[in-house]
Amino acid sequence: MRQSFFFLLICLAVTMTAQGFFSPSVNSPDIAKDGTVTFKVKAPGADTVRLIIDSRLDTLMKRQGNETWSITLRDLEPDLYMYYYVIDGMKVLDNDNAHTLRDVKSVMNTFVLDPNGDCPMAVHDVPHGEIRAVWYDSPTLGAKRRMMIYLPPNYEQSRQRYPVFYLLHGSGGDETVWLEQGRTAQILDNLIASGAAEPMIVVMPNGNVDEQAVSDLSALGNVQPTFAHKNWMDGTFEQSFNDIMTWVDNNYRTRAAKRYRAIGGLSMGGYHSLYISANQPEDFAYVGLFSPAISRMDQGKCKIYDDFEAKLVAQFKQRPKLYWLGIGKDDFLYKDNAEFRKLLDKNRLRYTYHESGAGHEWANWRDYLVIFVQQLFK
Repeated sequence: MRQSFFFLLICLAVTMTAQGFFSPSVNSPDIAKDGTVTFKVKAPGADTVRLIIDSRLDTLMKRQGNETWSITLRDLEPDLYMYYYVIDGMKVLDNDNAHTLRDVKSVMNTFVLDPNGDCPMAVHDVPHGEIRAVWYDSPTLGAKRRMMIYLPPNYEQSRQRYPVFYLLHGSGGDETVWLEQGRTAQILDNLIASGAAEPMIVVMPNGNVDEQAVSDLSALGNVQPTFAHKNWMDGTFEQSFNDIMTWVDNNYRTRAAKRYRAIGGLSMGGYHSLYISANQPEDFAYVGLFSPAISRMDQGKCKIYDDFEAKLVAQFKQRPKLYWLGIGKDDFLYKDNAEFRKLLDKNRLRYTYHESGAGHEWANWRDYLVIFVQQLFK
């Protein structure tokens, strides 16, 4: 009986090996100490294999032997990267890399490049903050909703109160995206440890008012993620924002005053930050607009957007400590942002402007986060 059992195991192992379950994998991506990165993929019989990295690179790979394709990149900057292969026109994930992230409905492999040990997006041997997924009541929306909260290192061991940064996501995102693609926890851990940023609480809510939470964790079940949502930029989220602030102040040791509050976000989150801060100038001393959408979407239906220029002037009369605007020179929202800067200049409103390369992408937004948080609560 025992011999029969081992014979079956041997047969199973032989079968699985023949089917590729135990076939030797390639080391991909292979990240060298000097920062070069080599990608390899097995694709016997393929005519073409391309490597796609974010929106930053689309390049042909070279055949190595009978079944492996390879390419080595030598000029990547330290950062988080998302990539996939296109084999004869079909998108394929790297099966030799277990690390993946989702961007709306698109799943890609990831790696972090940190050759010198100083990339703020990488995990370093420093004190780490705590990430909490919490549910809060939103009376305005009539729902319980989920958000993510970063607590600085030693929050539980201390008795001090902390400033709060409300960090908002863009279209197609949810409450998890600033942690996953934005690397918020790693960035805050590293900057706080170096003394470049003040310890702070970071609140990352879900800006899609038609869903309670990221699609697979809501009561609606397995709803697929989508880019556009009902009521996504019509003032509804802005009108419900005080529910978030009230809950945070009631449940965490915050410094609940204007000088200790910041708000910022990317794209749609920049749009929300723009109008929330203009309507609540008494609440936020710091405003960060990362490639923000500017043009109103409600076609005059919501009072949140009424008399915007007058509200903006009134906001600056209350002297925000920092009004920061960043955008890439190739961003499709560049023209709208240029027009917004003309409006600020016309009214002699003081702001900080940062222009980077590239376009509407996470490489910029992570950099903007690094720059912005170092200027908060000083």
